[in-house]
Amino acid sequence: MIPPYTYTMYPLLIVALLLIIVIKFVYSIIWVPLKIQKHFRKQGIRGPEYRPIFGNTAEIQRMYAEAQSKLYPFHNDTLRYACPFYYNWSRMYGKNFLYWFGSKPRLAIADPELIKEVLVTTTGSVRKIPFTPLTKQLFGQGLPGLEGDKWALHRRIASQAFNMERVKGWVPDIVASIMKMVEKWENIREGRDEFEMDMHKELHEVSADIISRTAFGSSFEEGKRIFKLQEAQMRFFTQGTRSVYIPGYRFLPTKDNRESWRLEKETRESVRRLIMTNNKARENSRNLLTLLVSPVKTQDGVEEKLDVEEVIDECKSFYFAGKETTANVMTWALLLLAHNQKWQSKARDEVVRVCGNKGIPSADNLSDLKIVTQIINETLRLYAPTTMLMRETSKRIKLKNLDIPANTQFFLALTAVQHDTEKWGEDANEFNPSRFTEARRHLASFFPFGLGGRVCPGQNLAMIEGKILLAMIISRYSLEVSPTYVHAPMLVVTLQPQYGAQIILRRILY
Repeated sequence: MIPPYTYTMYPLLIVALLLIIVIKFVYSIIWVPLKIQKHFRKQGIRGPEYRPIFGNTAEIQRMYAEAQSKLYPFHNDTLRYACPFYYNWSRMYGKNFLYWFGSKPRLAIADPELIKEVLVTTTGSVRKIPFTPLTKQLFGQGLPGLEGDKWALHRRIASQAFNMERVKGWVPDIVASIMKMVEKWENIREGRDEFEMDMHKELHEVSADIISRTAFGSSFEEGKRIFKLQEAQMRFFTQGTRSVYIPGYRFLPTKDNRESWRLEKETRESVRRLIMTNNKARENSRNLLTLLVSPVKTQDGVEEKLDVEEVIDECKSFYFAGKETTANVMTWALLLLAHNQKWQSKARDEVVRVCGNKGIPSADNLSDLKIVTQIINETLRLYAPTTMLMRETSKRIKLKNLDIPANTQFFLALTAVQHDTEKWGEDANEFNPSRFTEARRHLASFFPFGLGGRVCPGQNLAMIEGKILLAMIISRYSLEVSPTYVHAPMLVVTLQPQYGAQIILRRILY
């Protein structure tokens, strides 16, 4: 027989449990954030007011939507497009300010000295912010999302695959892809003096072809299919980065979730087939996939290698970064040259002098293309493919004179730093490649490929591909911006033209 008082205890236990849940909620969602906000204000760091549960995400999403809906004359002040919330709030609160992503504090920083401390000096105290289940689908568990020993192994293998000598061995493949694109253009031109192309579309196609050739040799047609799948996945990644993740949401069979699951499954299956094909053939020992599946030795002489699933994750990362970054940066480079005929002529004269009238660089003379390199660097400064780097503290740290609590996230405002008039002069938003004839102003004033231990391993390939693309295009064609072009940079993972890049090409005859 159950004692009568037992029946009266159940409601009390439920009330006590609910009270504990409410107290924990109030503590973590209201009291702690307000305490942190007060802590930073005492140190002179202000920002938008904290809003419980979702923080400032609604305001951020609204500002992105407004930025994408506006059209401006051609100018290079990309911060207002690429990162409108930083553009607006930095004018209200200063270059360094605090805002909220859900209940997580984010310290936005545009001070190069502080950025250098975060990325270089505070090793061990600062880590990458892990991808949420919604955002990790694009990169898988490749280098961008790893930490610790796993990251170190993947990094060693990536560094082996992308060292300069290996990348130079891919120059003939890069040239072959670009020649195929040029031949297509000549068929479209049909003897006319000029014709118009959407260079954004063209450069995405040729970059897909290049990374597919260098990654898989003769299997580049299947590789191209993976790009299509990842392009579709980009939309879900962007949504995930601008929204607070609700635990368990990824398991709900929503329309978007089902589509994301399908894209992920098909991408992994496609890469797995390429790995199997590559293992059987091995006829091209230079390709990236062969290098990724090859073992590396530790300092103790022990061989380590990636398993199949890890190789798939790395391929997903390199597919995206290898195509998306280069294609978008070179699109902006061509638009800038089309707007700046003086620099276009300078670059063309250099290419003809170094490479001859055919304008085909070799691995041996790429380093002689000084002006072309300056143009690419100036494009990376003005139109950096990524607007920021994200980190978070693993423990309480000191950052110069700032006391930073544990689990504070950092928004390192790369685009803001690279457009800062204090660092680059009053003409910071002007296209002037000659800036890069001088020594860098500060280690963290120009870091489009990152800084410190996590610098992008694929930057050698990106720079070499960019030089060859520019050389082969401007030596054959003069460029002019089409009247149909609409200047509207848009951030969808990387910075790209919202309505394409329409450029008029005129064939040059020597």
